[in-house]
Amino acid sequence: MSGIPFDQREGFIWLDGEFVEWSQARLHVLTHGLHYASTVYEGERVYNGKVFKLREHTERLYRSAQLMDFAIPFEPHVLEAASHELLQRNQVADGYLRPVAWRGSEMISTSARFNSVHVAIACWQWPSYFDPAARMAGIRLKTATWRRPPPSSSPFEAKASGHYQIATLSKHDAENSGYHDALMLDWRGHVAEATSANVFFAKGRNLYTPVPDCFLDGITRQTVIELAKALDYQVFETTILPTQLGDFDECFLTGTAAEITPVQSIDDQHYRPGDACRELIAAYTSTVNAG
Repeated sequence: MSGIPFDQREGFIWLDGEFVEWSQARLHVLTHGLHYASTVYEGERVYNGKVFKLREHTERLYRSAQLMDFAIPFEPHVLEAASHELLQRNQVADGYLRPVAWRGSEMISTSARFNSVHVAIACWQWPSYFDPAARMAGIRLKTATWRRPPPSSSPFEAKASGHYQIATLSKHDAENSGYHDALMLDWRGHVAEATSANVFFAKGRNLYTPVPDCFLDGITRQTVIELAKALDYQVFETTILPTQLGDFDECFLTGTAAEITPVQSIDDQHYRPGDACRELIAAYTSTVNAG
């Protein structure tokens, strides 16, 4: 990605129904979404000028807003049309699309039921992180201190900004210790996910992934499960304990940004990215580039 700060880039952003110059896409410092995290968003990958699974992402954005007790003031087809036009205006063929909705600044208090709701869409070039050889080397994870809270504590099915603060803290701690990312446990001590990606483990032709009962069931996660079954893998959504991490041969992360990223180690437990990683990366690459 470009090293230019995001507030200094050129191009257009769709904001509340209008295409505005990138530098003019502003919000007030007393915006409720900034102070109280009443914000939902999506991360969408663009391949060959098309958004992969745009409808699924759009539906999740509206579902997230509903779970956060506000309504997006545009019909889904309006946002999807704006996304297509924005990609053309910014000449993004392989990149990333970020729709975001938040409560405005009419009230600054815990209650904000009468605040306006704003929507923006931004996009930028974002080629794949790694070439095939570099990807297969894998990344290193450190088990995080912070844990995913129980489902009774928040609407975890919402892709909402407030859910990511412990992820930021956990990733910073991992990076400070020389790791690429963190593995997060849930409140019970079960393996949950990475900071912004789901996790899978492989043993032969069997794949294992945690049950998403307190964290986001990612769209990429769902896609990988479908692809794995088509490749005759047995997929088990199950409880995975930290003491079981040595039972597997391979490990990888899945997410819009991560796509499929092999893992070489979690703390002192090492993995060798192999057939499962290679086959699923090839299948996923073929799927997303097929449009």
